[in-house]
Amino acid sequence: MDCTIITYEEREDLRPALLQYLRDCEWGAAKLLADLHIKNNFFSDDDRTYFLMSGNDIISFLTLARRDCIADENLFPWIGFVYTDTKYRGHRYSEKLIRRALEDAGRKGFSRVYLATDHTGLYEKFGFVFKENRPDINNEDSRIYVYDFPE
Repeated sequence: MDCTIITYEEREDLRPALLQYLRDCEWGAAKLLADLHIKNNFFSDDDRTYFLMSGNDIISFLTLARRDCIADENLFPWIGFVYTDTKYRGHRYSEKLIRRALEDAGRKGFSRVYLATDHTGLYEKFGFVFKENRPDINNEDSRIYVYDFPE
């Protein structure tokens, strides 16, 4: 499948369609992501929301942002809101976005990237290492992973 990676921030022409997809998404966190974009609350100028597209179809999305669901200003940046549409799962499409987000973080000079999740055994295959469990902003247990760039 021919895929393209775009960012919400760079494609003003597609923002209405991207927001509509997030609002209609079956995953509740996607609706939160749409609200954060609409209210321009949460994101800094350097944060990005990446979408993997095939034509006009959204396959997968994620964010690379200074903040996520763990309230610790010393840990950043974060890959968050990782989601692949149900009809596209099982083809490692999210890996394309994770790799792109990591490349961009590396180009910006970061030596590590964090990820918080309730999944076990998913992000290790992308080079993330489990760091610790910690309560998130909703006081739910979250697994924190870290990706360290090679020196």
